[in-house]
Amino acid sequence: MAQSLLLHHFPLDPASRQARLALGEKKLSFEERPVRYWEFDEVFHALSPTGRTPVLEIGKGEGRILACELLAVLDWIETQAPKPALLSTDPAERAEAMRLRTWFDRKFEVEVDAPILYERMEKRLQRLGPPEAEPLRQGRTALKDNLTYMEGLLTRRDWLAGTTMSQADLAAAAHLSVLDYFGEIAWRSFPHLKTWYMRLKSRPSFRSLLADRLPGMAPVEHYADLDF
Repeated sequence: MAQSLLLHHFPLDPASRQARLALGEKKLSFEERPVRYWEFDEVFHALSPTGRTPVLEIGKGEGRILACELLAVLDWIETQAPKPALLSTDPAERAEAMRLRTWFDRKFEVEVDAPILYERMEKRLQRLGPPEAEPLRQGRTALKDNLTYMEGLLTRRDWLAGTTMSQADLAAAAHLSVLDYFGEIAWRSFPHLKTWYMRLKSRPSFRSLLADRLPGMAPVEHYADLDF
């Protein structure tokens, strides 16, 4: 019998979105429990002392396993459901996928997500006042630089890390999809990146992401369009 899976997540958290995409690509059925991370959640903090999403509960009762935070979740998914592989068996391509995944979850998060999503989303959720122009300017400058780098990779590769879709693509798509929710990406300036994103956006694993909505924060008009 398949183990029950319960994912504690915040819908517009890039790390949570990576977990959802990986579960979807592996065709693993799971239940969802959204977390309002800006409020104390006794149930969630009992599972994750750091308070960071996502957390995947695997099974119930005494045999329950807790995979806390993204890397633990991805590791469990890849180990328990090895096909389709999201990390190549080719050493060079595997290393490149892991490099890019780390780049997104560290460098991109700090330079781009932290200022833009804080100003556009988190301040509003926490009622901390209107966005400030200077952090947004800095974040958007860094976003353009990072997108230019991605565009360069995709001019010579089918997928970000090489010949097959990998965790690097899911990481990139998770981060970019949140920024796209708020209309922060000038897709016309990055044609190879746009084509890559359209391919990912059309996959079944992406459907639940395109249905996400935050109360009082509607996405841009093209957000759920597959041909945009």
